[in-house]
Amino acid sequence: MTDATYPSAPGWIQSLRGKILVALAGDPTGMAPYVRAIADGDDTGYFAENGPAWTVHAGMGTLVAGIRALLLQALHPGALAGVHDWSRYREDPIGRLTGTVRWVITLTYGSRTQADAETRRVGRFHQRVKGEYRAGDGSERAYTAEAADLVRWVHLAFTDAFLAGHEVSRQPIPGGADGYVADWATAGRLMRVVDPPLTRDALRAEIDGFYDRGELRGDERVADVVRFLRKPPFPGVMGLSYRVLFAAAVATIPRRYRKMLGVKRWPLPVLGLTRLVLRITERALGSGPRAQDMARVRLRRLERETPEAA
Repeated sequence: MTDATYPSAPGWIQSLRGKILVALAGDPTGMAPYVRAIADGDDTGYFAENGPAWTVHAGMGTLVAGIRALLLQALHPGALAGVHDWSRYREDPIGRLTGTVRWVITLTYGSRTQADAETRRVGRFHQRVKGEYRAGDGSERAYTAEAADLVRWVHLAFTDAFLAGHEVSRQPIPGGADGYVADWATAGRLMRVVDPPLTRDALRAEIDGFYDRGELRGDERVADVVRFLRKPPFPGVMGLSYRVLFAAAVATIPRRYRKMLGVKRWPLPVLGLTRLVLRITERALGSGPRAQDMARVRLRRLERETPEAA
């Protein structure tokens, strides 16, 4: 499947698509080698075609969700220490983003073999991530990226962010919010999260539990991350659109977490403006193939290769 199979779009839409896909996939066509490889797998993958994870991760609300996830994850000082000490997000914010996108895309749309390989790739990096941090209660603690509480917090923050981001777009989810939480729990288990939550209520209760136990912290290091995320080095239309997406991400965060982050909601109808940005983005990305198209190529091939039951 190539771009030629898609109808042509206006030049400005194609230009915007290229910029978005460089940010998301590290490739102006969206067809980075790992995306193309999704068509070549030999099994159906962990997530059902057009199921909750497929639907949410194909939606434009992921642009809001990615920002929201980074903001919420920053509130756990252990998770933030790992990013601060080991990530190159300041020097290479696009590279940091595309690495996360690669993991999400491969798990969601790839074969189980591909997803397992990607999980191992991330795990090898995590084995090196270790250090010390000041906990919410002020005590000094050691951390590793494989620590159960940190892995759990990252999974919770990610799941909640992508659910909230999709809800901004007002698009339905098969099985509803609980369907997505239960579906993406598979990714949590692959990352060794024990008994991840299976409903939205359980998910948000666990997040609130971190807050109630005093495990979260808003400090100067968090403020530094917020300043960077508020205005990353995106020029022109991308920069303007990003400001709207950032404001939308903030608007979806409960008040007590916004207070810890030191951010406030815009007084303007930001969610309505965000939906306009998302529609434009969807038009841009819809003018060429995406990861789910590669997954469908694989699934249709597997159907042809598998004899039907008698």
